[in-house]
Amino acid sequence: MSISRRILCQAYGLIAVLAFFGTWGHNFVYVHLGFFGCQGAMWRDSLINPAARSNTVDVAFFGLAVFICMILEARRLGMRGIWIYALFFIIVGISVSGPIFMINRERALAALDANASAGTLRRSDVVGLILGAVVVITYTIVLLYMTWS
Repeated sequence: MSISRRILCQAYGLIAVLAFFGTWGHNFVYVHLGFFGCQGAMWRDSLINPAARSNTVDVAFFGLAVFICMILEARRLGMRGIWIYALFFIIVGISVSGPIFMINRERALAALDANASAGTLRRSDVVGLILGAVVVITYTIVLLYMTWS
């Protein structure tokens, strides 16, 4: 696997870990309800106001589009276990299952051509990605603080 693919996999892994803690830091308050009670309470709370409903619909349709792409890409690359990502999407969240899929996609691509690069980024791309990451991470920290304080 090329260095650029390895770094990309590490970035995806970091995103998955941060997403897991960022989402489950909020979800943890439901765990005492058990699996089905937790799911029911979370879905019920996702309907609580227009902003929550908008975000739920937004993530659901984005998740559907991403999952279609994931299935097609997995079939194209001969990746197995694609439906495990669907299960992770439902139980854990698309923000965790998506990056895990992308890690395995990079591994499948590297198996096809070990010397191929994962791509190149312009300086403006790097700046934009860093700024976007700072916004998302800051927002997550603020929301976790609000949840736990």
